Amino acid sequence: MAMQSLSTGLISFQQWTHLSTDAGRIYVGLIIFFVVAVCHQRQLKSHYAIWAVFGLAFAIELYGARYDILEHGYWRVTESLRNILNMSLMPFLLWLSAYYRLWRG
Repeated sequence: MAMQSLSTGLISFQQWTHLSTDAGRIYVGLIIFFVVAVCHQRQLKSHYAIWAVFGLAFAIELYGARYDILEHGYWRVTESLRNILNMSLMPFLLWLSAYYRLWRG
């Protein structure tokens, strides 16, 4: 019951924002990265921030794998890898550029 209401809430939020699923994942990854980075002392160079994004992306995909196995009979690994990449690419690029000081100021 709770999972069905969560799924319905996420679908209605997606329709309200007019975002695709991929764009929603990108924004969620960036939001998690910035929230954890602000809470940590090193900010954009924070290892905690990038690991939080990777951890959340893997957790979401493991939950999605359960649905794939029950619905399709197999886990769509390439789709899961694409979703993980969508969620973590922009935060990873921001973290790399801050860690290696591409912005000097």
